[in-house]
Order: sequence, then C-alpha cells, then structure tokens
Amino acid sequence: MAGLAIFLIITFGVALIGARVQPGEWYAQLAKPSWTPPGGLFGPVWTLLYAAMAVAAWMVWKESGLRAGMIPLAAYAVQLLLNGLWSWLFFGRRLIGLALVDIICLFLAILVTTLLFRQVRPLAGLLLTPYLLWVGFASILNFQIWRLN
Repeated sequence: MAGLAIFLIITFGVALIGARVQPGEWYAQLAKPSWTPPGGLFGPVWTLLYAAMAVAAWMVWKESGLRAGMIPLAAYAVQLLLNGLWSWLFFGRRLIGLALVDIICLFLAILVTTLLFRQVRPLAGLLLTPYLLWVGFASILNFQIWRLN
C-alpha cells in the first residue's frame, strides 16, 4: 500500500500545484460556449480523475515494477507534467492559445499512456479512459474559448 500512497501523493501533488492558479475574474469575463460546464463541476470531476490516474499508475508499477514499467510510467510522468502546465498557461499566464497547444499534447500523451497501460494491465488502461475523454472535451472547450476571445 506504500506504493499506492506514493502514486497518490505524486498525482495529487500535481493537482495541488495546478489548483494554486485560480480562474478568477479574468476567466469569468471570457466569452465561453453555452455548453461550458458549471465551475462547481470541475473540482469533483478532477478529484475522481486524479484518483483513477494514481490507481492506474500504481497497478502498472505493481504489475511490472519500475524497471520493466519504465516506458509506461515515463509516459505517465509526461502527461502529468503537461497536465500541471496547462493550468499555469491558461489561468496563470492567460495564454489561451499556448494552453491549447499544451492540452492537445496532453491528450496525445494520455492516449499513449492509456495504450501502454492497457498492455501491462488492461484495467489500468480502462481507468484512464474517463480522463482521456474529459481532456478531449476540455480540448474542444479550450479551442472554443480561444476562438471566441
């Protein structure tokens, strides 16, 4: 269980770093599509997604170890980095276009991670699927906000 705790700490550590940059008034003033989810939805959704991500990474590590699992776990680390960077770019620096580039790279990194995790442990890949879908949706939302502003 210590391994799971480590993956939870790392994954939620990225979440906490991203959460330090709050949307604020700037975001509230942006033109957004009518289908933008209410702000209160993001916290609970991301909490579940981060928990599933950490469990999936732990399952891959437990199944293959660090040495054999190096490639899928490195892909996991890359997508975590891109995930944390998005909040800083979008909300912190207000660089909507650069955040769009980041989130597209994030989506692709999650896709690769999901496929690699599935090879090691199919359930681990399945646990990342909601995350992949949510970031796909967020990518479209980011694009629309960029286009409208």
